Amino acid sequence: MKIAMTGTSGNMGREVLKQTMELPEVEFVRVLLSPKKKNDKLAKQYLGRYGKRIGILRGSVADEKICKRLAEGMDYVLHMAAVIPPRSDASFRDSEECNYRGAVAIVNAVKATFPQPKYIHISTVALYGNRNEKHPFGRVGDPLLVSAFDAYAMHKLAGERYCLEAGLNCFAVLRQTAMLHPNMMHDNISDGLMFHTCLNAPLEWVSSRDSGYLLKRVFERDGKGEIPTFWNKIYNIGAGKKAMQTGYDTFKDGFSIIGGSAEKFFRPEWLAARNFHGLWFADGGELEELFGYQRDDPTSYWKEIGRHHKLYALGKFVPRPLIDLFLFRRLRNHPNSPYRWKKNGDAARVFATFGNAPAPQSWKDVKLLSRGDFGDFDALRSVENAKARGLLLDHGYDESKPAEAWGMDDMRSAAKFRGGECVSAEYRGAYEKLTWKCHDGHTFELTPFTVLKGGHWCPECCQPTPWDFDRLAKDSPFFAQVWYDSHGQDENVTYDYGKNGKPEMRRWDK
Repeated sequence: MKIAMTGTSGNMGREVLKQTMELPEVEFVRVLLSPKKKNDKLAKQYLGRYGKRIGILRGSVADEKICKRLAEGMDYVLHMAAVIPPRSDASFRDSEECNYRGAVAIVNAVKATFPQPKYIHISTVALYGNRNEKHPFGRVGDPLLVSAFDAYAMHKLAGERYCLEAGLNCFAVLRQTAMLHPNMMHDNISDGLMFHTCLNAPLEWVSSRDSGYLLKRVFERDGKGEIPTFWNKIYNIGAGKKAMQTGYDTFKDGFSIIGGSAEKFFRPEWLAARNFHGLWFADGGELEELFGYQRDDPTSYWKEIGRHHKLYALGKFVPRPLIDLFLFRRLRNHPNSPYRWKKNGDAARVFATFGNAPAPQSWKDVKLLSRGDFGDFDALRSVENAKARGLLLDHGYDESKPAEAWGMDDMRSAAKFRGGECVSAEYRGAYEKLTWKCHDGHTFELTPFTVLKGGHWCPECCQPTPWDFDRLAKDSPFFAQVWYDSHGQDENVTYDYGKNGKPEMRRWDK
């Protein structure tokens, strides 16, 4: 078995490479590392550890020539490379280069290789956009409502759609959820990113270790011919009920390492009220049933991080005002912090993040999902309970049918629910492109699978930029059923970047 991988310098990628190399049937792995100097040491480590079983290419993932060399002669290509927040927030160009152009280059390389390797594309939960206590559960096929000014998610959305529409022989798209890794604390103390987290955001955490084990099991089981039904589908990488937390719970577990809590270190108005991303997965059990990888739980994992980084424990003996002075004050004044956006009068980011709702001035004014303020938290995390209460989103067609039984009636129904129509007269299969029209009159081609199972729609008006979901939701029940959980029907705002790259907003009803 020969495998090509991108993204092995990242937290997930390192685990995937490490655990995949434990399989005796893996003869050779070829990895692509960017030419950055920090990867020189990593390349030496990999060569020293794996010897002739590994080959290393250096170059940009957006370079199609490099990608063709990467894919040549491989049985599998696994694309994990990504520029994630906060780096994607700071560099729109880097995000586009890796998250979109990199995906295009890799997919083109796979398609041009003969025989064509099987392709695994790592996507992200960020495509689903903001959720809260009203619809905490999501699944494949839900609307993709990328949050305003989230460059990472918008470029990953375009990259995923390119993969789905490329006509590959054998692919799988895995949408990664929030991921815990050993460097969690370190990676979140240099930027204002943590203040983007909404207190009631549903977050289903999976560890980098379990993510690595999942991909190891994919290669192991597929090599034995045990998972023929796995391919040509989209999956959500979840971790089960034990890993379903909220933004508040994450702060609670993370800050416990340094003897603190959200209440001790934060004022609630510093934290975003919306425009985040996170889901509990109603369909996360599909991958678990196939691969049995869900082992870690977030609370235990945070304790493990604390044991491995004993320096953090010193925070328990440092007075809170000093921690605030030297850490949190710096972070909340960072250019990527909502607190700083308010101080600078960044109207577009502030309104996208907080809307018109008054910010709570103290913790006693905050209603918390995990505290039971919206009902029993344990019951709320039950997929069966969510289904019984009708909390799963409607996809606009008869979902009791398998894809093999789809027909034109399903296409017309799904298109109407999205505010448009299916223009094609004949249905030819789930992976054969049809012509669609959105309510704005844009005509486009997508496969039924990409629309019904992917949640994608018009590549023109539903692809940021601009972010125009206030307007689109008025004509699309598909979007409206979740968009209005955190947006007023009278907001009528379009978000975009100006000519100088500065975030802008405009009200289009005035």
